[in-house]
Amino acid sequence: MMIHIPVSVGELLDKMTILEIKTERIADAKKRKNCQKEYDLLEHIAKTHGILFMAERAELKRVNEWLWEIEDSMRKKEAKKEFDQDFIELTRDEYRANDTRAKIKKEINLASGSELIEEKEYVAYDLNK
Repeated sequence: MMIHIPVSVGELLDKMTILEIKTERIADAKKRKNCQKEYDLLEHIAKTHGILFMAERAELKRVNEWLWEIEDSMRKKEAKKEFDQDFIELTRDEYRANDTRAKIKKEINLASGSELIEEKEYVAYDLNK
């Protein structure tokens, strides 16, 4: 069974970059194959609709790779029960990365004329601090 759902252009490209990362980093061949299958289906949809946004897609992939590294580091610290200053910095990096990711996706959605626009609303803070 396959369920088709409407998504924004930014969400499609975000999902594709996450699947790219999974196919590059997951060790289990069966899991990688599942990720590749899903990626191929989404890539076909993107190409069919002429969705490229290569620079933005590369930026999304970079941010998602950063998130992958943050998550791995946080899980290692969690396993050791190390809730130190490094752990705090990782949690701060995580929301910064997610905010950057949301910004890129919104830019893609606006530039593409996507009918769906993902919205976020959080307490304001300075990304540079």
